[in-house]
Amino acid sequence: MPEGSQRSRFRLRHALLWAFGLLGLLSLSQAAPIGPDTLAVVVNSADPVSVAAADYYVGRRGIPAGNVLRVHIDPTHPVVGSKQYEALKTAVTEHTPAHIQSYLLTWAQPFRTTCMSITTAFASGFDDSYCTKGCALGKRSPYFDSDSAQPYDDLKWRPTMSLAAVDLGQARALIDRGIAADGTHPPGTGYLLRTSDPRRNVRAAKFPSIVEQLGGSVSLRYVEADFIDGRDDVLFYFTGASAVERLTSNRFRPGAIADHLTSGGGRLVGGKQMSALRWLEAGATASYGTVEEPCAIPQKFPAPGIVIRRYLAGETLIEAYSKSVEMPAQGIFVGEPLARPYEKEVSR
Repeated sequence: MPEGSQRSRFRLRHALLWAFGLLGLLSLSQAAPIGPDTLAVVVNSADPVSVAAADYYVGRRGIPAGNVLRVHIDPTHPVVGSKQYEALKTAVTEHTPAHIQSYLLTWAQPFRTTCMSITTAFASGFDDSYCTKGCALGKRSPYFDSDSAQPYDDLKWRPTMSLAAVDLGQARALIDRGIAADGTHPPGTGYLLRTSDPRRNVRAAKFPSIVEQLGGSVSLRYVEADFIDGRDDVLFYFTGASAVERLTSNRFRPGAIADHLTSGGGRLVGGKQMSALRWLEAGATASYGTVEEPCAIPQKFPAPGIVIRRYLAGETLIEAYSKSVEMPAQGIFVGEPLARPYEKEVSR
């Protein structure tokens, strides 16, 4: 085939992929996303960082006073027992206004209850059927890749994120990054890495097709390396590794999402593997990790193609990220939930 014809076909194919990708983005729900009026902030009155972070967040995001809920739990324990959790969740549910669609927890500990992460336990209510033994599939989230903008009304599911930070300075910086991202359509690049770790590379097979399908809407790079180094434009960073080297050598755009598929990233404090908090400390606005052994089952981790597609379509961070995990029982979401870099006009 003549070289000119090859180039023409390549340009046509790329244009078609871009057009279909754009149509896919535009086809997502245009209802109003989760926002300050429909988000409840849950504060641990026994944790000074939680109290101060919540006050700062409520002020910066304009959260109504009636959306602030207070609990009292030991902030030094990573796990809250099932009975204590049931009492905690019952108290929260009784005081949650009916219009609330989502929760934000303003603490790093506790991050789990028995077999579930604290964020999924709040999202769904504790449910033994979500728990798995050994390397088994878990119960599917009704929110997975859903177009619902009112998940509690539609699905009885309140997606939950933890504004997790070990001190107030980090919490404020995280909040400020999320707010700074809003409506900016930030320039930058998403990095999808195939590492040398075969056990943690289960998402990597789909990375080239994600770049092909969504690369016309945002800069995406498929990289075969254990880490990226010295990049100043990171919008997305998805990889598989027990720890990520040279993390702080990179600069993250406000609103950036990043995670590493491994067994213990959701053990936010005191774990043997890299905590998801390291991403936030390096400048990302949200991350994810599992709180107990999930095995290398990709459905238990974020699907990068879904979170990127939905984020670009104008969903808030908590919506796009939460919808990307099919079986989230063991996984905790951390970050600033209302970041919305690709804000669009929506019908109300």
